[in-house]
Amino acid sequence: MGETEGPAGARRRRLALATLCITMFMSMLDNVIVNNALPRIGRDLDAGITGLQWVAEGYSLVFAALLLTGGALGDRYGRTAVFRLGLALFTVGSAAAALAGTVGALVAARMLQGVGAALLTPGSLAILRHVFTDERERTRAIGTWSGVSALGLSVGPVVGGPMVEAFGWASVFWINVPIGAAALVLSGRVLPAVPGRARRVDLGGLVLSAAGLGAAVHTLVEGPERGWMDPRVLTTAVLAVLLLTGFLLLERRIAEPMLDLRLFRDGVLGGALLGGFTVSFGMFGALFFLPLLMQGVLDWSPTAAGLAGLPMTAMIVVAGPLSARLTGRHGPRLPLVLGTALCALGLAGLSLYGEQARYAEYLWTLFVLGLGMGMTFTPVSIAVLQRVAPERMGTASATVNTLRELGGVLGIAVLGAVLTHRLTTGLTASLTGLGLPPDALGRTTDTLATVTTAPGDPVPAPVRQAVEHAFTEGIQLALRCGSAALAAAAVLVALLLRGSGRPPAPPAARSRAQTPAGGRTSRARTS
Repeated sequence: MGETEGPAGARRRRLALATLCITMFMSMLDNVIVNNALPRIGRDLDAGITGLQWVAEGYSLVFAALLLTGGALGDRYGRTAVFRLGLALFTVGSAAAALAGTVGALVAARMLQGVGAALLTPGSLAILRHVFTDERERTRAIGTWSGVSALGLSVGPVVGGPMVEAFGWASVFWINVPIGAAALVLSGRVLPAVPGRARRVDLGGLVLSAAGLGAAVHTLVEGPERGWMDPRVLTTAVLAVLLLTGFLLLERRIAEPMLDLRLFRDGVLGGALLGGFTVSFGMFGALFFLPLLMQGVLDWSPTAAGLAGLPMTAMIVVAGPLSARLTGRHGPRLPLVLGTALCALGLAGLSLYGEQARYAEYLWTLFVLGLGMGMTFTPVSIAVLQRVAPERMGTASATVNTLRELGGVLGIAVLGAVLTHRLTTGLTASLTGLGLPPDALGRTTDTLATVTTAPGDPVPAPVRQAVEHAFTEGIQLALRCGSAALAAAAVLVALLLRGSGRPPAPPAARSRAQTPAGGRTSRARTS
């Protein structure tokens, strides 16, 4: 299909790009659209902050844990077939989430969504490469695809807020059902059948990575609440270290690993992957907690909290094409370092404002964050396409998206642990100052959801103020930690990507250019 010429071929390529963009938009959207629904979910399903973290983490954790497997399955059984299977599972999981009546059922449905997203995402970039064979046309298509992916992350709160207020929290899941069904029909008509190849599926790597990541996230989410010396927390921490170490050792030894560690030997690829991981780490953590701050502490409606993100969305739309042009001219270093640094600046600026802040005062930080996010998506994708051979593209694409999702999972977990620890410490001191025992409100972090999402509850005003102030201090500290991580990553990426002005061609192309043909020296040039 990628070689079809004429108006019909161009129209088919545009429809294929639209299909891939729609599905990527939907999978990225579901990372964050639920955030504005969290306060309502907490109230309706009687879930505290720990439960709400699992609602968000259930999707992202499974997504991250199975992405590498999704790439391997696509290579083995055909990328288009696995893509369609993932799209179907994602759509079914969305319907199940909308119908969930308990936190447990909702988390399970979110995990099914994660399975579907993990199967469809790796094939998306690989199919895109197959459809667009012209290098310039492919670069433009990747810029569009990456921009739409980034837009899904930013537009989630904007769309989710009004939907929650008008139709309830289940609407943020129902929206995926007709879109997913339409994309399934369209994919059957316009996407090419990309054949698979004989390869071994790394089941050992799947078990070790999924179990290790699950244990690590459980430790980070439950540790601040139960206590870091709690036997269950200590057990999962040890398991996480052992399982993830075993996973890395296994991937080094087998012939066809799920995680190709050779990618990290390339400084440009390593820097690009680090940049994508860290941006997700800082931004996902911030986007998870900001709706709770706006709706619970600042008393904003879901619609107002959602619309507050419009400046960020607008800047991502502007930054996507700009980033593609900068990457084409100068390589991935400039837009990636600039975008990461801007995200660090935005989070640092946002951390300066508290519960008395006015929107106009911190509006500038949203513009900076949107510009930074929009600058980072395209250079990572282009770096992979330009430096990885076609036969390794499925695994490489899965690695990029795995690290991006893993960054988000760890961002929510790690920054959540920082917030919860600061919240617990500050609230305990405040309650003691009020003459109340520290356990007067039960589990302090879960109390936040009750106090901030149910204003009609008979909570004394001093207690409410103490909770809101402690939570604000906690999120400020979490934002500063995210900013520090992004600033450090910007420096490392700049060092790793030195001299990467124009990335070399993929290994396969370089080998063809250097191989004599018919006993003569080849004059082919690498690009």
